[in-house]
Amino acid sequence: MVVAKNIANKKENSGPRSLARLLGLFDALAKSRNGLSLAELNVTLESPKSSLLNLLRPLVTDGYLTHDNDRYQLGPAIFHLSANIMSVWNFSSLVHPYLEELASRCNETVYLGRLNREQNLITYTDVIESAKSVRYAISVGTTRPLYCTAAGRVLMAHADKEWLDDYLRKTKLEMYTPQTVVDKKQLRAELERILKQGYAISIGQLYSESAGIAAPIFGLDGKVAAALAVGVPSERFEAGQPLLQDALLEVAARASGIVPD
Repeated sequence: MVVAKNIANKKENSGPRSLARLLGLFDALAKSRNGLSLAELNVTLESPKSSLLNLLRPLVTDGYLTHDNDRYQLGPAIFHLSANIMSVWNFSSLVHPYLEELASRCNETVYLGRLNREQNLITYTDVIESAKSVRYAISVGTTRPLYCTAAGRVLMAHADKEWLDDYLRKTKLEMYTPQTVVDKKQLRAELERILKQGYAISIGQLYSESAGIAAPIFGLDGKVAAALAVGVPSERFEAGQPLLQDALLEVAARASGIVPD
């Protein structure tokens, strides 16, 4: 009987049903200023207490919920996550017209990348693909390594020293192509060069057939909010670089003027 009950609880807390319950939990607590007890959550979510406890305990441990005086409330981690989501949504909406302009001027794929500090990756939050039959293709939500992408290197170059040192200490630099820079001293030198010249270039670092050029978009606080980039098949990057570089730097500079706090 105990084994059967444990199996049932695992099924209750896995898959789409568990995700719906999790979202329902956050929604219910967001509507309750004083939080909810286990019994109240049991009634509100129409879920067994045993299943709820299996869901609640790790959320409390990870800071997504707090549990005081037998009442559950939203914790600091969920507010941090919510702020990040809203920041991406607002930012992308404001910057998108600049992506459209850059795409029109370059006739190549343009995209916006933001630093994912939790996973130490770059996440692409907005993309406009080129209409050319042979083009650089990427989807919104895609993540890539930071150290071997033009946009990722821009974000690394402008990151705070403590984070960068920690990243380089913990991250194993894998060689995706013969051109991938995996020497950390060489990578640091490249990041210094990016800071001085104001843009980053990556040719065949992640994929041999692709190249990218990226520049920072600054927020009103003076910190980099995102990297604006142009992706191009390697075979036509060299000839097109002057046009791409001029257009990118001009658009990124103007986009920096509208970035919110």
